[in-house]
Amino acid sequence: MDSDNRKSFVQMAYAGSVGFAFVLLIFCGLFVGAWLDRKMGTSFLFTILLFVAGVAAGLRNLHVLIKRFSRDDETIITSIRSEPHRQRPQPAKE
Repeated sequence: MDSDNRKSFVQMAYAGSVGFAFVLLIFCGLFVGAWLDRKMGTSFLFTILLFVAGVAAGLRNLHVLIKRFSRDDETIITSIRSEPHRQRPQPAKE
């Protein structure tokens, strides 16, 4: 397996694990919140709070993943930006 394929495989594995963790955090927040609401007799207070906390934690994980992969590709991005751009040809006058 060459390095590009390995890097793509690792990126897909990270993306899959972040997606799984995102869903897991949301459902854990919902279930624990519903359990706390039943135990304490509150309406939907803990369910909503822990749902929002699960979404926030999932978004934080996604942000960390994007920062990690963009830092890895920063050298490629800077090399592309430093390339001279081709000039567009002038439109033909009729």
